Amino acid sequence: MTTDSRHQVAVLVLPGVPALEFGIAAQIFATDPYYEMTVCTDGGPGPVPGDGFTATATAGLEGLAGAGTVLVPGFEGVATPPPSGVLDALRAAHARGARLVSICTGAFALAAAGLLDGRPATTHWQYADLLHRLYPRVEVRADRFYIDDGDILTSAGVTAGVDLGLHLVRLDQGPAAANRRARFLVAPPRRTGGQAQFIEQHRAEATGDRFAPLRSWMLAHLAEDLSIDVLARRALVSRRTLIRRFRDETGTSPMAWLADARIDRARELLETTTTSVERIGRLSGLGAPSSVRAAFHRHLGTSPQEYRTLFRHGGPSGNS
Repeated sequence: MTTDSRHQVAVLVLPGVPALEFGIAAQIFATDPYYEMTVCTDGGPGPVPGDGFTATATAGLEGLAGAGTVLVPGFEGVATPPPSGVLDALRAAHARGARLVSICTGAFALAAAGLLDGRPATTHWQYADLLHRLYPRVEVRADRFYIDDGDILTSAGVTAGVDLGLHLVRLDQGPAAANRRARFLVAPPRRTGGQAQFIEQHRAEATGDRFAPLRSWMLAHLAEDLSIDVLARRALVSRRTLIRRFRDETGTSPMAWLADARIDRARELLETTTTSVERIGRLSGLGAPSSVRAAFHRHLGTSPQEYRTLFRHGGPSGNS
């Protein structure tokens, strides 16, 4: 395959680029003869200080001009938009039809350029709220590994970039090539974008203490049949007051918080014990095995058995 026939990939590195995210781009694209990868940065060729290492850019922003794919890893100071020249270059690449791809907080650069307005996008779950606050026109979906929205694709934190990279290989070259690359990386051949990020806990964090005793009591009684009336009596308030004030503190309803807490308990049991799914359903309050499986598919996009297999063998610990 000649150089002219290779798919051009421009990796836009900005100060603070994480080593692993840069490495993901290199491992997937720089060593594949189908692609030709160019490392670009603002201000021309030269060293770019990364997070614990130094990347070397071989081109300036002009390197984006001929690329079929522009990949943006994360960078430092995401609350501050990148320089205007970077944003202009991203807009120009999109306007001429390039495929734009972000890993982790690289989505902030695309959002700052206005390219994610009115579109679904994801990023690392720890930064999802910030992305939503800074760019409210973006449809932030914090519970996804990656999102393929056609000409713009975004991925969650770090290893989700591998999933998205393999997805791109699959789109460009077919499943056999993606499977070969996955074996080379010792990575799962395919984790779909619809699978949820494995956040540390599903239940919402509280911003107030009015119902802290009730929440603690709920966690201690997950296996019981808890209705909104039971919770209201426990809190010594009316149903309406409980729902309103609980939402003020947590951003969600009491029953939705309870459902998430039960998922968290089931996850903990799957990770730390060999208890059967049937017993986990009883202990967590999720119910019959079929209900446990349905809850896991709805909340996490996977099955209890798949979750246990991953996390009982040294899998991710929340940094997906």
